[in-house]
This record gives sequence, C-alpha cells and structure tokens, in this order.
Amino acid sequence: MFTAPIVPAITAQVSQLPNTQVINAQVLSIGDGDTLTIRNANGQNITVRLACIDTPERNQPGGKEAADRLSALLPRGTSVKVLPVDKDQYGRTVGVVFSDRNINLQLLKEGQAWVYEEYISNCRTSAQQLRQAQSSAQQQRLGLWSQTNPCPPWDYRKNQCGVKPAAAPQKSAPTPQRPVPNQQTNCDPSYPDVCIPPAPPDLNCGDIPHRRFRVLQPDPHGFDRDKDGIGCER
Repeated sequence: MFTAPIVPAITAQVSQLPNTQVINAQVLSIGDGDTLTIRNANGQNITVRLACIDTPERNQPGGKEAADRLSALLPRGTSVKVLPVDKDQYGRTVGVVFSDRNINLQLLKEGQAWVYEEYISNCRTSAQQLRQAQSSAQQQRLGLWSQTNPCPPWDYRKNQCGVKPAAAPQKSAPTPQRPVPNQQTNCDPSYPDVCIPPAPPDLNCGDIPHRRFRVLQPDPHGFDRDKDGIGCER
C-alpha cells in the first residue's frame, strides 16, 4: 500500500460535476506519455487514456521525454480526479486527469503532446484553450516543437514521417523465420521492444501495461489488429 500526498483544491470545473462523474483515485503507474493506471476508492485498477491529446510513441523522438514528464507530474501515489469522457476499443477510460492542475492541458503547454483534433469535441476543456496551449508551445519551440520536423504519432504509426530510402535490390528474398522464444526471459519475439510471455494463455491489451509497441508477425496474441506493425495503439 502507499499513501497519497495531500493535493490542493482542484479546479471549479471538477467540483461542479456530480460525484458520480468523477473518479477519485491514486496513481499506480505510467504507461507512456498519455496513458496511466490508477486505483479507485474501491481498490479497482483502471487504465486511463488522456483525452484529446496524443503524445509521441515511446520509440519515436520525444516519446520517452513525454512519458518521463507524465511520471514527474504524476508520481506513484499521487491523488487524482479523473473526468471520464469515453471508453476506447481496448476498454480504457478516456478522460481528463487533474492533480493540482489539468494534466492533459499541461502536457500541451509544455510541448509534450499534440491536440488530437479527431476527438476534440468532448474534452471537458474548450477546444480554443487546447489549441492555444499547443500554439504557445510551438511558438516557444518547447518539447517536441524543438525538433526540425516533429511528426504527429498518428502519422508515425502509418510510416508517413519522411521518405524512407529505397531498399537495395536483392536476387532472392529469403523466407523469414520466426526466432525461437528466449527461454531464459520468456519473452515472445513477436514483440521485440517489450517483454510479453508467449501464448498460451492468449492475452488482450487490457492484460498488459504496454502500449504502442512494435509488433512482428505472426503476432500470436493479436495485439496488432489493424496490421500496421504497432500493438495496442489505444
């Protein structure tokens, strides 16, 4: 068990909502720049996807920095209030997280995230406020905006960031062989950047803490449903 620090009064935006709409919880862990796991008052663990923003993938420039910043803003044991706005296809709670500030908005202000325009209609924060925060960070070249050509993660997942050099021609392409699982670490080689046990049993995205990781075929757990090479994207 851990003891949560005392948190200053949350914004009026939270206090004006019915209690049934607010999840009072403590932070358990950080997944990446826009994903975390909390434990509510009933002792249930809930995975939360930050609403209306998108941070770089962990293996993308700026991804580690975004995850580290979220960890610094929300250390383990921090008391938070979550305003749910949706459930995603992986069963995660999509919402706005407050500690002593609006964490979603804070990541935009610091240049650690993009506004997710596709889902901006229900953010518990005005679209204008979100866009202004992003614009200010961009003008100051904060965070990811210090990069020469920052690439939104939705383009990165589709391999649309820059032009890749043409591969050298080959006389014959050998049939790819699936590597043998590492028996010492028990990690399935279909997921080379994270350690996920091989099947059986079959695992779902909700059973693991990892998000947006590289997937090689044959993908025994089926984490890469849209076959774009990235598992558990949302």
